[in-house]
Amino acid sequence: MSNVMNAKDAISASLAECFVTINGRRYNFMQAINLEANFEKEKAEVPILGKTGKGNKTTGWKGTGSATFHYNTSVFRELMLKYKNTGEDVYFDIQVTNEDATSSVGRQTVILKDCNMDGGILTKFDADAEYLDEEMDFTFEDFEIPEKFNVLDGMR
Repeated sequence: MSNVMNAKDAISASLAECFVTINGRRYNFMQAINLEANFEKEKAEVPILGKTGKGNKTTGWKGTGSATFHYNTSVFRELMLKYKNTGEDVYFDIQVTNEDATSSVGRQTVILKDCNMDGGILTKFDADAEYLDEEMDFTFEDFEIPEKFNVLDGMR
């Protein structure tokens, strides 16, 4: 049993899959460049008699995320247009799977549920750029982890 991680167990940054499901339609979001979703605990300070400091009590959580993708799809602009025209806000799911066949950790899949865009780019150009990309911030209301990485031998 080793006390250090093997380099092969580092997950390759680009070996992932990303799918977006909007109104029952599933898209292979292959134009994604990066995505990061964060879970943040919300806490309240709690005064405690007999202590000079306050404690911290978790009272809830919120999910936020951001993604960068190639500027070559109108899928998210269509959601903004729908909201503008009808007032109907569309929620969607994002599924990300990380798997590097070289690593012994296997694969992990996380599904972000009820995602909602904060806004987005309607149009752009850059005569000096090599390619166009765009960023999107979003929130999510729930998540699942149907597939989890294996525990490395040295962690046991």
